[in-house]
Amino acid sequence: MDDAGYDDDLLAKIYDEDNGDGPDHDYFRSMADDLSASSITDLGCGTGILTVTLAKKGRRIVGIDPAAAMLTHAATRPGGDRVEWRRGTSELIDRDANDLIVMSGNVAMHIIDEAWRATLLDIAQGLKAGGRLVFETRNPRNESWTAWGGPAEVRETSAGTLRESESVSGPDADGTVTMTTSHEFIGAGRTIETTLRLRFRSAETLQRDLHSVGLRIENLWSDWHRSPFTGSAEERLIVVEASKGFD
Repeated sequence: MDDAGYDDDLLAKIYDEDNGDGPDHDYFRSMADDLSASSITDLGCGTGILTVTLAKKGRRIVGIDPAAAMLTHAATRPGGDRVEWRRGTSELIDRDANDLIVMSGNVAMHIIDEAWRATLLDIAQGLKAGGRLVFETRNPRNESWTAWGGPAEVRETSAGTLRESESVSGPDADGTVTMTTSHEFIGAGRTIETTLRLRFRSAETLQRDLHSVGLRIENLWSDWHRSPFTGSAEERLIVVEASKGFD
C-alpha cells in the first residue's frame, strides 16, 4: 500500500474524525453475521475502528496494516485487546484460515501494480473453501476525482488547528489518480506531506483480476444497502463480494 505518510502519530490521532463509523461498517458487520464467520481478517485495518466491532465471543479477528502509528492507536482503543494486530501487508494472512477477509475504506484502491495481484493471491490462499472477500472501490465512470483538490482549508481537530491543501493529477493510462496533501498542524509546528496513488478499476477489470486467482464474484452492489451495480456513471461505489470455490 502506498500510504507511508499515514505512519505518523498526528495523522493516526485524527483518522477516525474523517473516517468514522457508518453504513459501510454496518455492511461489513452484517456480512460477518450473515456468514456466521468465526475467523476474520481486516486487511488495511488502519486504526481498527471497524476491526474491534467485529470481535465477538467465539470469533478470531486479525487486523493487518503497514503503518505502526495506526496499529498503536488500534491496540489501545476499547476492544483492542480482542484483536490480534499485525504490522505488514497481505503476506501476513494465515493460509486456509478465514471465513471472511475485508478491505474497507477504499483499501483496495491503494494497492496497485504488481502488489495488487500478489495481494489477491494471498487473499485467495488465506480463505477457507467457500470463504468470502468483501471490499469497496470507486466506480471509474463516476469520475469522483474531479471533485477532489482545491485551496487550503483550516479546521479544528483533536490534534489542534489543521490547515490542509490538496492537489490531484490523473488518471493515467492505468486508471491511477495521484493525490498529494499538505497537512499543517499549526499548534504543533509540523507539516506532513502525503502522496496517495489510487487505482480506479472497472467492474470488468475486477472480474478478470479476481477470476485469475480463483475467486468468483458473487455480488456487485452500488451502495451499502445492496442495490445492484448496473455500471451507470451515477453510481459512485462498486461493493464487491467474491468467494473462493470449493476444491
